[in-house]
Amino acid sequence: MLDPTLLRTQLTHVCERLRARGFEFPVDAYSALEERRKGNQIRTQELQNQRNTQSKAIGIAKQQGQDASELMAQVQAIALELGTREVELASVQLDLDALLSALPNLPQASVAQGSSEQDNVLVRTVGEPKSFDFPALDHIALGERDNAMDFDAGVKVAGARFTVLRGSLARLHRALGQFMLDLHTLKHGYTEINVPVLVNAESMRGTGQLPKFEADLFATIDDPKRYLIPTAEVPLTNLVRDCILDADQLPMNLTAHTLCFRSEAGAYGRDTRGMIRQHQFEKIELVKIVKPSDSTAALEELTAHAEAVLQALKLPYRVMALCGADMGFSAAKSYDLEVWLPGQNAYREISSCSNFEAFQARRMQARWRNPETGKPELVHTLNGSGLAVGRTLIAVMENYQRADGRIEVPAVLRSYVGGLEVI
Repeated sequence: MLDPTLLRTQLTHVCERLRARGFEFPVDAYSALEERRKGNQIRTQELQNQRNTQSKAIGIAKQQGQDASELMAQVQAIALELGTREVELASVQLDLDALLSALPNLPQASVAQGSSEQDNVLVRTVGEPKSFDFPALDHIALGERDNAMDFDAGVKVAGARFTVLRGSLARLHRALGQFMLDLHTLKHGYTEINVPVLVNAESMRGTGQLPKFEADLFATIDDPKRYLIPTAEVPLTNLVRDCILDADQLPMNLTAHTLCFRSEAGAYGRDTRGMIRQHQFEKIELVKIVKPSDSTAALEELTAHAEAVLQALKLPYRVMALCGADMGFSAAKSYDLEVWLPGQNAYREISSCSNFEAFQARRMQARWRNPETGKPELVHTLNGSGLAVGRTLIAVMENYQRADGRIEVPAVLRSYVGGLEVI
């Protein structure tokens, strides 16, 4: 959530920055609500002061044996108007909160303007796409050869956009997740956390999935509702909700391997075949909770940690700095990692790494106590995929395929699959 004070004092600046990401701020609606809020707040404070003054006068009058009935009638009238004003103020504040909750984060000044992913900026390319002396197959053709990647079974037991993996392919998928966790915990210093995959609405609001993106979520029919997580970002980041952290607790570097669930409500017709876009998938999530002064460097470090997985697997990839229009709702700056898929002859997203600055922290009231001031201040939050396991499996299958349809196991994974070199 954006800082309400910033909106009140620098509205023109806010409008310009939001316009850079293709969002038009509803100035008239906001100004009308803010005028109502301010008017009711001023009048409420006036009435509270009048009530306090008159109540003291009643006490004095009674002590002096005077008739206080007129003063009491005045206090009663004040109380009636005060009650009306407080109800109106609460109603206006709810409307303002709803408007503010729908506002995306302000992009950093370094973020390029643009209207679509076509305006993203190439930062670097790592590795050369492999040349094959045979026609490269996509993961669908490779997986269906021995029924190790069974899309029909997924449809049978769950529906469209679910997949069943069997045998050595399931083992390779598991190995990828274990390898990524070991890399991030043993080499990069992240703390592994086991988190719930069902969370409450407050957690979803804290990281920005609610209220705007409820259609993208799977939810229970309980009262209260619980939501299946779209990413471990939600439970990991909400661990610091309503907390005031000591300075020596920062930075916090957290990781989790979880199932993730997305309805893909806005993705009909896209990647309907294969494992690129699933309702259920696994992902290794990286989350950083840092001091505001450290968040710019933290994004570069987090992105490098995600890249390290691709480098260890020797998969060609590129890093894209997202333009304003292509960034996620809560992000102030984002990098996408796109891995080369020979079967598609294209780079495809495999990780998104973002700095949210104080946007999520303000929603969660996640703070740290600054020793220089002694006061609580909002932390900055960051996260990224390190990596999406299913998409990494796809990349390994397509980049390590052989002419006979078998798949070479990358060297760093062989100890995780009992020494197998080929599956």
